Amino acid sequence: MTTSAILRAALVEQLTENGTLADPAWAAAAAAVPRELFTGSYFDAIDGSSPTAYRTLRHGDPGWLEGVYTDRTLVTQLDGRTHPEDAGERPVTGAPSSSSTLPSLVLGMWQRLGAEAGHRVLEVGTGTGYSTALGAHRLGDGNVTSIEYDPRVAARAAAALRAAGYAPRLLTGDGLGGDPHAGAFDRLIATCSVRYLPMAWLHQVRPGGRILVTLSGWSYANALALLDVTGPGEATGRFLPGFTSFMIARPHDRPPRPTLALLPGEERPSRIDPAKLDTWTGSWIAQLAAPSAERMGGGAQQILSDVATGSQARTVPDPAGGWTVVQRGPLRLWDEVEAAVETWQDVGEPHQVAFGITVSAAGQRIWLGTEDGTGWNLPI
Repeated sequence: MTTSAILRAALVEQLTENGTLADPAWAAAAAAVPRELFTGSYFDAIDGSSPTAYRTLRHGDPGWLEGVYTDRTLVTQLDGRTHPEDAGERPVTGAPSSSSTLPSLVLGMWQRLGAEAGHRVLEVGTGTGYSTALGAHRLGDGNVTSIEYDPRVAARAAAALRAAGYAPRLLTGDGLGGDPHAGAFDRLIATCSVRYLPMAWLHQVRPGGRILVTLSGWSYANALALLDVTGPGEATGRFLPGFTSFMIARPHDRPPRPTLALLPGEERPSRIDPAKLDTWTGSWIAQLAAPSAERMGGGAQQILSDVATGSQARTVPDPAGGWTVVQRGPLRLWDEVEAAVETWQDVGEPHQVAFGITVSAAGQRIWLGTEDGTGWNLPI
């Protein structure tokens, strides 16, 4: 066996033993697809650097192949433009904008999607093409369509898929519009996050089909949802266990803003500990309550800035105990966040599995407990 095959088999064994690979068909796909063809080079974060700096690992570099077959995400683009081959020998900085997601998450999502032989699947976010190759191996080339927003990323993925021997239908463009020319799909899987469900998806997945997608927002809190399509433009679903996050789809990302200036406003005591917003579900609850706001800061010193209206809220510790919140603008951001967090606390601060989502022509609503429970509308 080649070194690649040995490392790949070891990764499959690891994912099988820890319960990630429960379906033999997907284990076979993981054993067959050579991930190194999709990550010819990648950025490796330098421990302890601030802001995070990356070194470039290229084919044949020490540790390159071992990194490929480690269960971790490999960054393959920074700031929407810088690829590993663009970088020299010096460390580079930037925000990750494309990656090869860790294999356990990719394979876990494919299994949660429930895609079976004969199902036609639309994948939004080709990325490196590794996930696409897994789907093509399991379901057949003719049953997989994948859309990538970035032309350069799409071209690299297409070349890698050809080299690996797969030929799914590949499109370049805005995946939020789906593929209206391909007929109805049985499943849709998104490897990017969205602020709300694009209506095109809900008309391109047949009734009885499923959509697996991560919902996020301008504060970049994430939650993975599995929805059953109940009719054209309609779906309902629940949020899943775990802590899944993806880069937000570029058309759904927040618009550029000038440097934030913190301005004076009305002050009052905060009823909640601001640090609750640093928890996985707490940050998501805050995002639901203030969907057009960006969250910064942390701990006792949270900052919310509303992209749409310029409204602000910030918290500071009170020397006498507790916290003070300062708010200004037409939206009282902390009032909304505080009320949502208190509702969540009243039922014991559950993980997102306690929440569901309903989508219809009337809107898209996330609810707590049952469909008629307390809820928040997504910013369509």
